[in-house]
Amino acid sequence: MRGRVGRRRGPWTLRTRLVVSAVTLIAVVAAVIGSVTTIAYRSYMYGKLDDQLDAVAMRAGKPPGGGAGPMPGGAPKSDDPLAFVDARGLPVGAFGAVVADGTVTESRVVAESSTTPEPGAEDSGQPMTGAQQRALEAADIPAGDGARSIDLPGLGSNRVQAVAGPHGTTILVGIPAAEVRSALTTLILVEVCVTGAGLIAAAIAGVAMVGVALRPLRRIAATATRVSELPLHSGEVAPLERVPEAEADPRTEVGQVGAALNRMLGHVGSALEARQESETRVRQFVADASHELRTPLASIRGYAELTRRGHEETGPDTRHALGRIESEAERMTGMVEDLLLLARLDAGRPLSRESTDLSPVVIDAVSDARAAGQRGHHWRLDLPDEPVTVHGDPTRLHQVLVNLLANARTHTPPGTTVTVRVRAAAGRSPVTLEVQDDGPGIPPQLLPHVFERFARGDASRSRHAGSTGLGLAIVQAVVTAHSGRVEVSSVPGHTVFAVHLPAEPEAGSPAAPHSQRGDRLSTPV
Repeated sequence: MRGRVGRRRGPWTLRTRLVVSAVTLIAVVAAVIGSVTTIAYRSYMYGKLDDQLDAVAMRAGKPPGGGAGPMPGGAPKSDDPLAFVDARGLPVGAFGAVVADGTVTESRVVAESSTTPEPGAEDSGQPMTGAQQRALEAADIPAGDGARSIDLPGLGSNRVQAVAGPHGTTILVGIPAAEVRSALTTLILVEVCVTGAGLIAAAIAGVAMVGVALRPLRRIAATATRVSELPLHSGEVAPLERVPEAEADPRTEVGQVGAALNRMLGHVGSALEARQESETRVRQFVADASHELRTPLASIRGYAELTRRGHEETGPDTRHALGRIESEAERMTGMVEDLLLLARLDAGRPLSRESTDLSPVVIDAVSDARAAGQRGHHWRLDLPDEPVTVHGDPTRLHQVLVNLLANARTHTPPGTTVTVRVRAAAGRSPVTLEVQDDGPGIPPQLLPHVFERFARGDASRSRHAGSTGLGLAIVQAVVTAHSGRVEVSSVPGHTVFAVHLPAEPEAGSPAAPHSQRGDRLSTPV
């Protein structure tokens, strides 16, 4: 329950805001018009009812038998103060009452349409009930106070007016207001229904019209989305998609957005072309320089070794200098080879793809690392019983393992345990190759940059064996060329480099002989 309360709604879309705003405005206008119409109609209807009540009140206020001729409506002269109730033309429910000292002494209600009474005919009125009389007494309407609305039991709403009667009495005259109330209720119901139907129609039409009006904006957003999904950080620069000229008209608001997006895409395209040209020149320079340096470096190594092994007597300093020249030339040759490989991978050189079982590759790489290492590391294998094949270049995959193992051997102290494992999930899931060590770990500030070229660690991972800083960069480049990815996680005592490679689409290569694989479960080498 708390999660539901704390969850916030997402922002409304522009279409929703426009439609809701328009419908709300129409609803407010319709409510104002309906209210004014209802108030005006009510005043008009009650005004007519009060005019009719005034006419009846004037007849009721005349002294009984004091006028000449018959009463209006054809009723004969009478001394009865409520004789006006029997006059023709009063609606059913009209009444008259005589009040003396706050008490109703006489009352009469029109029970049927009044007609001209014939001599000796019964009156069309009947006395009011006790509840009705008590309601009139409780109202306490003084004479000359104007018309007032009163609800009477069994008679509903009535407009009542008091006039002075004979002998200090008060005569109350009432006309039913049910028809007026019914007309007002009908008017309000019609207004509500018409307004509701109009709002629904306005909402439907608004959604359609706003949708049509915002269609160019959606196309612009779709263009921006497609451009944002392009791999602009690397690779060849392709011409960027632009907003059509029909939707980039600066005379409209949406067109201004489209024109601004086209200008921005033009600037981005120019920057990408400049970046591509610069990278191309750098790659070509690195490739040419690396290729040209291979020959003189090989010559330097050869002449240094030839001189050191010659028959001429050389002093210890000279032999030491020649040895240093030879070792540094070898190290420089390795760096040149790495740079040349990175330049070729950056240029998108195709790899030699074939079905490759990772287990023999892992065993060979770990065996080489164990033979090359002289620092007392412990090497372990964790391989599955079944072959795990990927579609890739076995030479480059072997180089990935060699670089990862060299990184673990070089940057961890003696006695460190290095475990290499291969994990394959069912189906077409990626194959995972992990190199784990229990060394001191990678410094947190270096962890995001370990795959960058010439990245250097601190003293805990110093390059005692002459690392060039390109090994992990080559790992990432080769794995990326295989459509995979490489990840690293490190805490003191637990560092893992995980290489994820796409699995072989179909089982292709046969299993290698068991004698080449050995025990595949946590086997030390």
